[in-house]
Amino acid sequence: MARKSPLDDPQTAAFAWARYRRLMRFMLLITVGVVALAVALLYDGESAASIHYYIAIALGIGFTMLLAGALMGLVFLSSGTGHDDSIDDKMH
Repeated sequence: MARKSPLDDPQTAAFAWARYRRLMRFMLLITVGVVALAVALLYDGESAASIHYYIAIALGIGFTMLLAGALMGLVFLSSGTGHDDSIDDKMH
């Protein structure tokens, strides 16, 4: 039988999810800055690139950074709360 996870406690879960949301807000700010910097560096008023090129770059960079931040945030949440330790691993 699996041990009880620390995330089952409402106070621990609320603290962990608040920390996760704070991390995601920080990643959103960093992502907006990186996307703005990338588009500014790539834009020169004389190229034949259409607006779709810049939209694709912004969406690609933004989605990749936010997805990586979300997944790493979940790893930090799971490890930081002790949720990983509550798993009963029969192999070890």
